[in-house]
Amino acid sequence: MSELLESLVASVLASDKYAHITPDFVRAVAAEQLRRHAKSKDALKATKNKLHQVAAAYFDGKVTYTAWLRQLAQASAEERRAVCRAIMANHASTRERLPVLDNLYATLTAKLPPIRSVVDVACGLSPLAALWLPDLTHYYAYDVYHDLADFLNSFFQLIGVQGGAYVQDVLSNPPSQSADVAFVMKALPCLAQLDAAAAESLLDRLDAEHLIVTFPARSLSGRAKGMVENYSARFESLVAARCWQAERLIVANEVVFIVHQLARPV
Repeated sequence: MSELLESLVASVLASDKYAHITPDFVRAVAAEQLRRHAKSKDALKATKNKLHQVAAAYFDGKVTYTAWLRQLAQASAEERRAVCRAIMANHASTRERLPVLDNLYATLTAKLPPIRSVVDVACGLSPLAALWLPDLTHYYAYDVYHDLADFLNSFFQLIGVQGGAYVQDVLSNPPSQSADVAFVMKALPCLAQLDAAAAESLLDRLDAEHLIVTFPARSLSGRAKGMVENYSARFESLVAARCWQAERLIVANEVVFIVHQLARPV
């Protein structure tokens, strides 16, 4: 089994589309698909499909981290927000947020104590919005892409923010870093495709005073399909079971929960 698994992992990583994903994450997905499919070629296809659904589908075309970093380095401090906006347009999740970016982060900073440190789970390009957090000093970002982490580490250094970007499967190894706020932005539905129980228990293990948990109001294809109602009902039930306080906002194509962790489940 292990020999077959490692062969499958190597085949996935040989593809340009998945080459920069951490092997540990690919291995976890592939192991599950091998349990589900008798034939290795079916398991390989299913592994790639799952990796596309939870990660690759959100990036539009080829990412150009070197060029993006050059643009950021050449921009003045006043110009960097505009450059960040242009870069965030290359990821489906952050692109949807761009029309309300100013309003969303202004709302978050108004409703919460000063946000000096952030943990960002399954971050994508969301850390580029660090420039919208005026009190920020530390940002800890977690994703499964090595090249994304390298880019974000260079970005943090450029803007003078401490912390770092880490390549990590947050389901099997949730972040232990403490922070004022943990961002889990549109990540839970993707993570739940891999393990619904682990996706929810992840929230219990985040060491933050406040959580910002968001859900898509529409699918990538633009369909609503009752997503607001379904995600809201499920998450509000989760919040009630944990004795947390949560405020819900509907911001463009995103359902936003601001959670104050009053108590953790025993």
